[in-house]
Amino acid sequence: MSGLMVYLAGPGRANEHEEPHLVAGDASIMAWHDDNELNRDAALDIANSLDRAKQFYGTDVDGGHVFHCSLSLRAEEGKLTDQQWGDIANDYMSAMGFTEDSGKAPCRWAAVRHGVSKNGNDHIHIIASMVRDDGTKWNAWKSKYKSQQISRELERKYGLNELGDLRAERGFTPAEQEKARRQGKPEVERHTVARTIRACAVASVDEAEFVRRARQEGLLVRPRFAAGRNDVVTGYSAAVRPGRGERAIWYGGNSLGRDLALPKLREGWTSTPENATEAVNEWIAASRNKRVVAPGRETATPSAELWQKYSDELSELNKSLASVPVDDHATWAQVARETSGAFAAWSNSVEAAPGALAATADRLSKTAQLRRYPVRPQRTVGPSAMGAAKILLTATSRNQGAAQALMLVQLANLAKSIHDMHKAAGDVRAAQQINTVVRERLATVAGALNQKQPANVQRAAVDAETAAALALAGRDHGAPRTGGSVLPPKIEPARKPTLATPNTDRGIDR
Repeated sequence: MSGLMVYLAGPGRANEHEEPHLVAGDASIMAWHDDNELNRDAALDIANSLDRAKQFYGTDVDGGHVFHCSLSLRAEEGKLTDQQWGDIANDYMSAMGFTEDSGKAPCRWAAVRHGVSKNGNDHIHIIASMVRDDGTKWNAWKSKYKSQQISRELERKYGLNELGDLRAERGFTPAEQEKARRQGKPEVERHTVARTIRACAVASVDEAEFVRRARQEGLLVRPRFAAGRNDVVTGYSAAVRPGRGERAIWYGGNSLGRDLALPKLREGWTSTPENATEAVNEWIAASRNKRVVAPGRETATPSAELWQKYSDELSELNKSLASVPVDDHATWAQVARETSGAFAAWSNSVEAAPGALAATADRLSKTAQLRRYPVRPQRTVGPSAMGAAKILLTATSRNQGAAQALMLVQLANLAKSIHDMHKAAGDVRAAQQINTVVRERLATVAGALNQKQPANVQRAAVDAETAAALALAGRDHGAPRTGGSVLPPKIEPARKPTLATPNTDRGIDR
């Protein structure tokens, strides 16, 4: 308790704490402390008061007796007043059962405000004892779920941005963020793994191909077998191949994304007894770090004609979305998943570090993750983005420039349709995020591809269908460029580890 209070009242890890002070607390705390700026002595005095019941009764709580949480706003929401934060803190603690409103003895608690975070988020910290004033314990059962539900109610009550209960992306821990910063990586490892898995899943027609593609893209993968079985795979985990002397960090499929759990992935693949046997063999080979068992489509080099074919499929998919209702969440999630997978595949092929394509893939993946999916599996009917994902995994900066430009147009069209769905559904924030990532990030990719094409090819690429997507990207292929260019000079293929696999005539596109 004392260590946490001293930290909250101190300068912070990056000297980001400014004027730490209380905005709320239980009656005993607030009787002795006002909203003056806290120093170390005041922090220790508050910690001692918070700890008093535990020290007096000697009550032990499994896992520790200190309750700590942060209530935070998005940076774009601005700031609240101390009075507003105090009201929110009192409502929160009452609903969580820490106060007399629970019908039990109260717990001692305090709410500290010390300025915005490094990312500009206005927030408060709540610290409390899980031992009540009569020595009994506060009940922590399902407290995280309860806290989330209370937060949604407080958002509505105080007119704050509501997170909603339709979609939910997977987060990451402060430790993961700190590790990425320490290693100089542009993003947390979990995001890298999730994007690669999504790309490989969307590009594959069956489970065995998915395993092979994941390994081909540099990931370690291993299966989780059913209890007592070695022929029934119920889940998986994946990791970035570690460097010398490092340890692999494994992530379960469901922890990477709600749409990346193995049962969800299987809904989009062909499933036969032969496929299942082949998949088990590939899983076993992967877990033992052995060669792939039966190389397939992932070893083939797609023909030039396939670029046009898969671009046409994207166009047909986009046209079909005109008849999909806004509240058909499962279909829109599936389309967002496939489109995100296509962007992710392209990013994996041509971006040495996460760039515009990766950012677009990450944003669209949020639409793909529903809190609750339909009981019956949703399978793709008609055109899809799966072919595009497959061919984009083979893309480089040195071939098919015109074809890649057309593919970008069609994918931008799909992103615009998803944007329009969010807008029609009243999800303004999601629509704005997609609009921003397409206009500000994809425009750089469009410009780089446009820069590679002869003028006659640039003009030929524009027709009535593609004009809207190019406008969304903030660039017209036929328009002259003005001012200094902010575009990257080229899109370089990413360096990926090679996986030794024998040549085979099974690598035929089918």
